[in-house]
Amino acid sequence: MVRDKNLRFREIYMAVVVVESPAKAKTINKYLGSDHTVLASFGHVRDLPPKDGSVDTEHDFAMTWEIAADSRKHVRAIAEALKSDDELILATDPDREGEAISWHLQEALAKSLKSKKVSRVTFNAITKSAVTEAMAHPRQVDTALVEAYLARRALDYLVGFNLSPVLWRKLPGARSAGRVQSVCLRLIVEREMEIEAFRPREYWTVTAHLETPRGQVFTARLAALAGDRLDKFDLATREAAEMAVHAVAARALAVTAVEAKPATRNPWAPFMTSTLQQEASRKLGMGAKACMSAAQRLYEAGHITYMRTDGIDMAPEAVAAARAEIGRRFGTKYVPDKPRIYKNKAKNAQEAHECIRPTDMSAAPDTLKLADDQRKLYELIWKRTIASQMEAARLERTAVTIQSPDAQVELRATGQVVTFDGFLKVYDQGRDDDEGEDSARLPQMMQGETVTPAKGAAAEGLARAEGPEDTTATGLVRRAAAVCDADRAILGDQHFTQPPPRYTEATLVKRMEELGIGRPSTYASIVTTIQDRGYVAKDRNRLVPQDTGRLVTAFLSNYFPRYVEYDFTADLEEELDDISAGTRDYREVLARFWRDFSAALSETSELRITDVLEKIDEVLAPHLYPPREDGSDPRLCPGCGKGRLNLKTARSGGAFIGCSNYPECRFTRSLSAPADSAAAALDGKMLGQDAGEDITLRIGRFGPYVQKGEATADEPKPPRASLPKGWAPETIDLERALALLALPRRVGEHPEDGAPVEAGIGRYGPYVKHNSTYANLPEVDEVFTIGMNRAVEVLAQKAARGRGRATAEPLRALGEHPDGGKIAVMAGRYGPYVKWEKVNATLPRGVEPEAVTLEEALALIAEKASKGGKKTAAKKPAAKKTTTAKTTAAKKKAAPKKAAAAEGAEGTAETTDDSAAKKPAAKKAPARKPAAKKTTASKTATKTTTRKTAAKTAADTAPEGDTGDSDTA
Repeated sequence: MVRDKNLRFREIYMAVVVVESPAKAKTINKYLGSDHTVLASFGHVRDLPPKDGSVDTEHDFAMTWEIAADSRKHVRAIAEALKSDDELILATDPDREGEAISWHLQEALAKSLKSKKVSRVTFNAITKSAVTEAMAHPRQVDTALVEAYLARRALDYLVGFNLSPVLWRKLPGARSAGRVQSVCLRLIVEREMEIEAFRPREYWTVTAHLETPRGQVFTARLAALAGDRLDKFDLATREAAEMAVHAVAARALAVTAVEAKPATRNPWAPFMTSTLQQEASRKLGMGAKACMSAAQRLYEAGHITYMRTDGIDMAPEAVAAARAEIGRRFGTKYVPDKPRIYKNKAKNAQEAHECIRPTDMSAAPDTLKLADDQRKLYELIWKRTIASQMEAARLERTAVTIQSPDAQVELRATGQVVTFDGFLKVYDQGRDDDEGEDSARLPQMMQGETVTPAKGAAAEGLARAEGPEDTTATGLVRRAAAVCDADRAILGDQHFTQPPPRYTEATLVKRMEELGIGRPSTYASIVTTIQDRGYVAKDRNRLVPQDTGRLVTAFLSNYFPRYVEYDFTADLEEELDDISAGTRDYREVLARFWRDFSAALSETSELRITDVLEKIDEVLAPHLYPPREDGSDPRLCPGCGKGRLNLKTARSGGAFIGCSNYPECRFTRSLSAPADSAAAALDGKMLGQDAGEDITLRIGRFGPYVQKGEATADEPKPPRASLPKGWAPETIDLERALALLALPRRVGEHPEDGAPVEAGIGRYGPYVKHNSTYANLPEVDEVFTIGMNRAVEVLAQKAARGRGRATAEPLRALGEHPDGGKIAVMAGRYGPYVKWEKVNATLPRGVEPEAVTLEEALALIAEKASKGGKKTAAKKPAAKKTTTAKTTAAKKKAAPKKAAAAEGAEGTAETTDDSAAKKPAAKKAPARKPAAKKTTASKTATKTTTRKTAAKTAADTAPEGDTGDSDTA
């Protein structure tokens, strides 16, 4: 109750509004009055605990939820606000994940919501008009969307939690499997297998550089020879190409037909999530994760509409605003007569929100103050949106036919010219690969005109070809990959067919969309997960499967084929769509899936690792044992010449190729090093002898090394030394090999205490050592030359740093944290990181220090701090020694207990992954209590350790979904 100015009392109802992130809360708070309290949930607040039984398959798939450790304070803050306020308004994102967050909040706050009003509002853009309109039309939480989330979350849990342990037991070195993650990995592996199986085919083309009577030069391609149309492979050899070049050069040529046709090009549809990620990759070099992070910042700041969508339609008022802006900027001729309407073409368009567009069409990129990555992405979105409502481009396409009088030779020249640029004035879509479109303008030509070879015009093309130049008896000029007439006007070029290109993140997302695999909220996290697992690596922006990824795909394709089928995964996505539409019961979907999946799991229970390895060895044989150039058996061991190569597993995890004659023959190599590769050819190379023993170069599964002598019963492991990074195997001689085998090298005695100083090469590179002090050396070669003076200097510098040297200089200063304190990018031993006070957050793989923005740094810091990165717990007094000792002992015994089961859990979002890993941090109290009995202390420690292990391993099987706004900056 409050008193107004007339001293009368009136009742004011206050409302608590909950959104996902502080940035979103800050923007919305500007639009709502003082009678609203806007708080952030920081993404999902509850998740399935990483343990058996979180989804109870015996009791109608009942799910056990747990509030994440770092979310408790946020839930408490909301509950505290509700004590004085009368209404809870759930304003999370307008998609399935947003609906799920609202449902979780309603469930978690049930005790605080007695007699309180609860409503749900959604808006597609964070603008004053959109937020005000949403507040005027509240509703209840959509049960169908929540059930679709429950089904998806349960499926991810059941697959990850049950399939991952099977992988660990049957395929050492594998980390996890996931419902969509594994299918996505299969796409990449199969593309790589296509590339490896590809055999290039030679073909030649003939291009004539011709000149019109007015002196204008153009090019035409040979289309028919001896009266027959030429197909791609009709000129298959150099000899055929030479005959064709000679035939063209020896004949007079004239224009026999000129055909000009008008054409139009319509603009591209506005962005949805997948096309935005594809264009950001093509034009900006942004990965899917970086793209969505920048888009989220733009959305939270109110600059664009919601960025996780399958929809390409645009609100009528937005279309009108775009048309008005086009007319104002470019003139009425660029505005089409009618607005353009776009329809979805994706196989499974589910989350039919509006397209991704600017909230204000008049807000051009140069009028907004944005971080560099956000500015580039916003410019892309703004241009695409404006272009989508512009007039079509008008072109004129011309085709000219040129023939010899005897009709034995026919050439064609094509070109096009833009007569009205239309939408091209603003935007044109990038391309993943060259589409071969002819965009050259042809000179004016008329039927009957004679054209002549343009002397010297083909010289540049000939010069680009490989090989020495020679001249034939007929006067043709040749190189290895080209042939030209004497006037250097007619050029024959050698070509080879190319294998299909490896996927980029953009083309992978495009393919997933075409197949109906995944959804807008999952694309980025799936692509990121398979890279984080080490299944896939990026090479020049292309995705390359690693050996472990191949093994996992081979295992799943043979023992769980149905669950990595593209159609099965897409059909399951359609069923989940039906659940969200309210036309299918989610428990029926789960029951049918679990019946078949559990049966498939039980069929693998009797499998032995040797059976699995034999099967995978057979499946991957074309990759592991490619044909040798000399035609010999590719499985014959190059080490002993008797044994057979086959797939083996190491105790430490992972797989390698080894000899069947082990331990007599210890030949090994990695999966990705074929036996006939240049490196493998050096295996066993004799470098010389030392003290009567052979010094040889070997190629092992961990790389090249040198060895002294051979393995014997008395000495199964003879002296060995790995080649340092940067030392090519072919450059190793006896002197360098002996120097490596002699490490660590004694430099001398330290002048202060007489203790030995040594130089060597360790896990972290070259070093000098004195007592327990190790100091890194900048170059490997210095290990073999460093003297005492230099060694003492390096050790002294290390000791000075250890006593507390000046703070390292940052690579970049980013600015101030909202809570105070400077944020900077620092260089670390394990890569660059951002630093704020005591929080150090490693930069994600592929992110360059120079490209990090303050907003991205804030998000990384918030994520790290929520995981316990800001180590306030370290200030607490340590537990008693006796208890700590017992805890340590208990750890050794209890750690393996739940690890295998826990790592299989797949959550619904990146946030849940973090919260799972944070839960054990709160369990500290038992360690501070004095131990009354040994058994009790041990049990307590065991439970704590087991829970920690489970949480840690659960984080290894990253969830495939996405929480929506899970950012904390």
